[in-house]
Amino acid sequence: MKMHGGCQCGAIRFSTSDTPVRTIACHCTTCKLRSGSPYGVGVYFNDKDVEITQGDIHTFEFRSDTTGRWIKNEFCPSCGSCISWTLEMRPGLRAVAGGSFDNPNWYEIEAHIWTRSARSDMRYPDGMLIHEESLQQ
Repeated sequence: MKMHGGCQCGAIRFSTSDTPVRTIACHCTTCKLRSGSPYGVGVYFNDKDVEITQGDIHTFEFRSDTTGRWIKNEFCPSCGSCISWTLEMRPGLRAVAGGSFDNPNWYEIEAHIWTRSARSDMRYPDGMLIHEESLQQ
């Protein structure tokens, strides 16, 4: 399955091949800051299955205040849209921001993680996997 997407201004375009390894909604502080919303959605692929097809993506690396591990956000240098990220704790995987797909309705979220830092009014779908901290590999 091949999916496409890009940044807000159109300078960056990407494609993914194959199916995601996992799709997670994360309520950690890092994902809130990265996405500018109450939680972030990461569609995780094997790194080889994500290709930047247009533009030059920039990277911002930092360490998590919770785990101390590095996270590398990859974004458009023109509009600042976060397109993807890699994590020290998930070698070989690349997360693509769920909202950056041309069709953000094709994937299903399998779990919500770091819910201990979710908004107090957050409600989850019936049957959803909920983890107060990280979902292990």
